[in-house]
Amino acid sequence: MDRLWGMVTHDIGIDLGTANTLVLVVGKGIVIREPSVVALHKKSKQIIAIGTEAKKMVGKMPANLTYVRPLRDGVISDFDITMAMLKFFIKKVHVREGLLPKLARPRVVIGIPSGVTPVEKRAVQDATLEAGAREVYLVEEAMAAAVGAGLPINEATGSMIVDIGGGTTEIATISLGGMVANKSLRIAGDEMDQDIINYARSRYNLLIGERTAEEVKLAAGWAFPGTVRQSKLRGRDLATGLPREISVSSDEIGEAISTTLNQIIDAIKDTIEETPPEIVADFIQSGIVITGGGSLLPGLSERIASELKMPVITAKDPLTTVVRGTGLILEDRELLKKVKSRGGLSV
Repeated sequence: MDRLWGMVTHDIGIDLGTANTLVLVVGKGIVIREPSVVALHKKSKQIIAIGTEAKKMVGKMPANLTYVRPLRDGVISDFDITMAMLKFFIKKVHVREGLLPKLARPRVVIGIPSGVTPVEKRAVQDATLEAGAREVYLVEEAMAAAVGAGLPINEATGSMIVDIGGGTTEIATISLGGMVANKSLRIAGDEMDQDIINYARSRYNLLIGERTAEEVKLAAGWAFPGTVRQSKLRGRDLATGLPREISVSSDEIGEAISTTLNQIIDAIKDTIEETPPEIVADFIQSGIVITGGGSLLPGLSERIASELKMPVITAKDPLTTVVRGTGLILEDRELLKKVKSRGGLSV
């Protein structure tokens, strides 16, 4: 049956992130990498744009339009908008083939935070099924990231993964195909952006938007002392109401995001404390692997290594480890069986 379905539809893996959604087609690789943003009409709720086109409109919309990020802290906050976004991406995958588009009835593996409730899990399953999937398998993002990063998850050796996304930070120690200890924090890149917004307001009386905060985080953010860099903050002066531009240093941005970074590092320490010493001994040698968009913050691996006194390695192409993991799970029948036994749903 799977072979017959494979002739008329795709198997796809989805990293349904708070900030970005990535879609992988088995045998083709990552085909969609777009922001998890939907633009719509305020009154009618008619959808105007999804993904990249919607992100371009953020902060520049007329009064009758607004935008929605249908996922908050890694879980669905708006079911109907999430379903519409998934349907758009699934359809986009299946009409890419030109004259003979495939039927949009895929088998889907989708990454979710390990800390979600049964109700939140069901919402992800239902939204994906309503979007057209014929089978849905849920996998913890930390496990998918570990698979995508190439960690030896099925061996009798300990591995540790820290996936810092937009809405959640997933931390797990893994051995023999299962998570030994894990934590899911609803604190990640979005909180760092909000830290910068709050800092600009309190320090400079300057109101900036989310896009500006994210841009300056990437341009001048740091997690460990290094070369001082400068970046521009552009926004509205709260005293005069007029546009204003200021220059900020990496020291200031580091100060702004320090509380969020400390919370993430404390959670890593707590996870290590909950892990048996034999497993800890393994990744003292092999190192902790960090991934996700937050791992790209300059100096983060050095900061964690300094705090924990063990090697820290940034995964190759950290933005795609989760979606690559879902694709590898789809291709591995034994791994897929394990996922199915943990709550996958099919129709």
